[in-house]
Amino acid sequence: MDISTISSIKNISFGKGAFSNLKKVIKERQSIQERRSMSTEFAIYIDNFFESNESMNNLFKTFENTEIHYIDSSKEPTTSLINSLRDMHLAQNKTPAGLVAIGGGVTMDIVKALSNLLNNPGNAEDYQGWDLVGNRGVYKIGVPTLSGTGAESSRTCVLINEETGLKLGMNSDFTLFDELVLDPDLTKSVPTETFFYTLTDAYFHCIEPLSGRQRNLFADSYAKMGKSLCEEIFTLDNIKSDEGRTKAMLASYFGGIAIANSMTALVHPFSAGLSVVLQVPHTLANCLVMLAMEEYYPIEHRVISEAIEKHEIRVPQGICKDLSDKQYNSLFDSSIIHEKPLYNALGDEFKKILTKDKVIEIFNRI
Repeated sequence: MDISTISSIKNISFGKGAFSNLKKVIKERQSIQERRSMSTEFAIYIDNFFESNESMNNLFKTFENTEIHYIDSSKEPTTSLINSLRDMHLAQNKTPAGLVAIGGGVTMDIVKALSNLLNNPGNAEDYQGWDLVGNRGVYKIGVPTLSGTGAESSRTCVLINEETGLKLGMNSDFTLFDELVLDPDLTKSVPTETFFYTLTDAYFHCIEPLSGRQRNLFADSYAKMGKSLCEEIFTLDNIKSDEGRTKAMLASYFGGIAIANSMTALVHPFSAGLSVVLQVPHTLANCLVMLAMEEYYPIEHRVISEAIEKHEIRVPQGICKDLSDKQYNSLFDSSIIHEKPLYNALGDEFKKILTKDKVIEIFNRI
């Protein structure tokens, strides 16, 4: 896979306590806007998990010219949600100087998509695909409070189109955040099982590019570093220790870069089917799919299975048993639509390999 240009994030604050730099980061951008005689207002989108977080809210009170919006992260983001948020901002007759995302992958993807839409005509569904975004979006800062989704460093934001039932990303260099604040302390309050499932997401972001046909040395290097970090965390007695949380935040970042410059493979297309049809959260869906794909990923299947046993993770069983024909057909359609990663995994013959019967057989293991 040839790469002529590699886009990257400009500035990154990393380490314990890095969150305290957010005010300074916003202020610096506001100063640039002020010198240009442009709007200095920032919109901060936060996972509603933190709505009652006193220390975070006290910090926000010291911010100038900002507005706060809380996001329900229990639901996958949709194109209609992004369109409505765009309309809300445009109704104020001014485009924000910047956007901030504080939360997990859902919050990250919402802000990335909104940034694109504020500076491009049309609706969110018009940009689901590869390199369809024509203009750079609104300046955006990512502050992940989960480690694993890679949304903070990837070039995509994944949305469900409720009309078509498809889950697709806005894949574009313009989707990348302009700045990141990576603070492992922000993941302290994450429940252990949630932390585990998001960590496995980072693991899959690393192993899928390494197993595909669109490999390149740049993506491989990040994928190998992220994969190694994940495997080190799996062996810890406490995956949420200071060491585990710090390594997980780096693994998430590396995994995001790996897929940004390469491609996912088998896990993510099937995971998308689970999310669209059965509303299974993305990181859990990825893990469930891996547990059903031992024939394709025997080594990684063993790594995940052993980690689940070591850390006593509860895994839902039988969620795809005894579904209706309509649901099985929808699972097939929502998975096979992802041709690029499936080609990456299996080559030109992927449709002959992944027949409807074969796809349903895999889902029946979940």
